[in-house]
Amino acid sequence: FASYYGDHMVLQKKPSGAVVWGHGELGAMVTVTLSGDSGLIIMKKTAQVKGPSGTWTTVLDPMDQGGPYALMAEQGLENVTLRDIYFGDVWLCSGQSNMAMTVLQVANASQELAAAARYPYVRVFAAAPARSAVELEDLEQIDLPWSIPTAENLGHGNFTYFSAVCWLLGRSLYEALGSPIGLVEVAWGGTPIEAWSSRRVLQACGLPEDMGREEPQITLWHGACFNLKPIFTSPHQQLSGPQTPSVLWNAMIHPLLNMTLRGVAWYQGEANAFLNTDQYNCTFPALITDWRRAFHTGSAGQTEPLLPFGFVQLSTYRHRSADDSFARLRWHQTADLGLVPNARMPGTFMAVAMDLGDEHSPYGSIHPRDKQSVAHRLLLGARAVAYGDKDLVFQGPYPTRAILEVTRGLLNVTYSQELIWRQKDAQAFEVCCSSQASPCQWLLAPVVAVGSHTVTLALSGCRTLVLGLRYAWAEWPCEYQACPLYNPQGLPAPPFL
Repeated sequence: FASYYGDHMVLQKKPSGAVVWGHGELGAMVTVTLSGDSGLIIMKKTAQVKGPSGTWTTVLDPMDQGGPYALMAEQGLENVTLRDIYFGDVWLCSGQSNMAMTVLQVANASQELAAAARYPYVRVFAAAPARSAVELEDLEQIDLPWSIPTAENLGHGNFTYFSAVCWLLGRSLYEALGSPIGLVEVAWGGTPIEAWSSRRVLQACGLPEDMGREEPQITLWHGACFNLKPIFTSPHQQLSGPQTPSVLWNAMIHPLLNMTLRGVAWYQGEANAFLNTDQYNCTFPALITDWRRAFHTGSAGQTEPLLPFGFVQLSTYRHRSADDSFARLRWHQTADLGLVPNARMPGTFMAVAMDLGDEHSPYGSIHPRDKQSVAHRLLLGARAVAYGDKDLVFQGPYPTRAILEVTRGLLNVTYSQELIWRQKDAQAFEVCCSSQASPCQWLLAPVVAVGSHTVTLALSGCRTLVLGLRYAWAEWPCEYQACPLYNPQGLPAPPFL
């Protein structure tokens, strides 16, 4: 079998068929047998080992959720058997250090780790960080083979394994659905989206495909170094190691493409607040489209073409920074449309995290410890978008129109949902008050009144045209769980421009 098959794994349940693959002797026939706990044979498949990589692939018939099963591959007199296999939903979790943060590092870590043993049907797997200049067929190394969760393997160390966001989402999905859940973590701290992108994505967005080769003047942060500054001063940034374009796609994503997946969870973007920030409105939607096409093709059509893709909008970093790169990146995460799913990003869902800032995090303020709220917001999006729960509110209020009352100097903003006004003295709204759109003069617009669906802003400082409106446009726009606007379900209104 491929190196990441093993005892305790979860394979994708119906309506899709799980893809199984492995290595063998060129030209040989491999027989794959799935059997029940009692030894009863459920199905048999045969596959031929083909070149040049010497691999065989077969698609199992769609299976109901449940288990345990045994899976045996035979070639001649040789055979390998994997045991304690369940069918359920398989989710891939990827990104940089906020995805790599382990359960050991989050708020209430000891309680979370103690609870792990209650979820034997949520299975976990973590690929080791690896990079490659060419697309690989197999993972180079594994940090955590398929495992039943324990306090030890969920809290192995700092930023190693297992991902807290991935675990908390998977555990919540299990509680909501009652189905076994398989979680596959592939994450590496400090890595930009370009490293996770195939050459197709880079070409589509007009980015150079090779920004490496030379020694960089300065590299993005990695590991335990959190002294972040707006880096990359040269116009031709030289990237090295895991920041080099496509190296993580090649080594960590490409080897997984045969897998049948149910969804993806992504937490990345901090690195791109300092690199190709304004290309992210291209690179992110392009990556989603490319991964979907690649997983659909690689799984012989078993992973659905519109693979559900959830992501975390950036949280916070520097408390009193005037830099707007985090705000721009949050906006670009939605393809500059503010909400997802949208026309450029169908089948996606987003967890807003700008109100989860953690100034005293021992891992640096860029790594907030409240991953439970992140996972809860991702869960709502997954249930609505991936599982079709139509009655679920999964995102916060968003403006539908703004009407100017020129004579009174007021701007009335109407929202899509009922509003809860939590932070009455927050200065979160600004208007572009200028005779021309660029450069814009942004002035604070104090809140005069908040109705059930409307916010009234005063434009007292604006003597000319109002050309724009923005909300929560800052690196650290609000205090912990105290942004100005929420809905009754406790979901924050996302930032907008």
